[in-house]
Amino acid sequence: MEQNTNVVGAKIRSFRQTKNISVEDIAERSGLSVEQIQSIENESNLPSLGPLIKVARALGVRLGTFLDDNDELGPAVCRAADRERDHSISFSNDAADARKNMEYHSLAKHKAGRHMEPFVIDINPTEEQTFKLSAHEGEEFIYVMQGELEIAYGRETYLLHEGDSIFYDSIVEHHVHGANGQAAKILAVVYIPF
Repeated sequence: MEQNTNVVGAKIRSFRQTKNISVEDIAERSGLSVEQIQSIENESNLPSLGPLIKVARALGVRLGTFLDDNDELGPAVCRAADRERDHSISFSNDAADARKNMEYHSLAKHKAGRHMEPFVIDINPTEEQTFKLSAHEGEEFIYVMQGELEIAYGRETYLLHEGDSIFYDSIVEHHVHGANGQAAKILAVVYIPF
């Protein structure tokens, strides 16, 4: 399946240039390094949601602005067949990291003005044993559709099985990955106050 990460980077660059904001200014406003901002804009690999939320706030836009296709004012319906054909977005744990461990399928990219970001996320197998935790404002809800999920949340670790769910404040450092490095599929809804 074709990845759509370069579109997100291009949108970020376009918003930044339209607002006449330098990479250095975005780095200062977001707390990220200049290298991270440049990597997000230029490479086909995106960081976790945390840094993207910081970039969105630094630009004064919603996170969804980077994922939007159209501006539907009414309900946004996402058919299963369309979701499978649509482009996914892959995120890694670190902007400089070449791994792509999650493929995000947006369920509301046609809905304008949204405050929640619903995704079906395919978590790919990994041999990685250590994970970089991240935090951002808002809340997250996760429902395990297939496989088993491990969530590092603050000092705790939660193991979720198919059919289990978790709701948490995402301001606490966290990381979501397949248990024992295995693949999994989840429904995730991220709320980010703006």
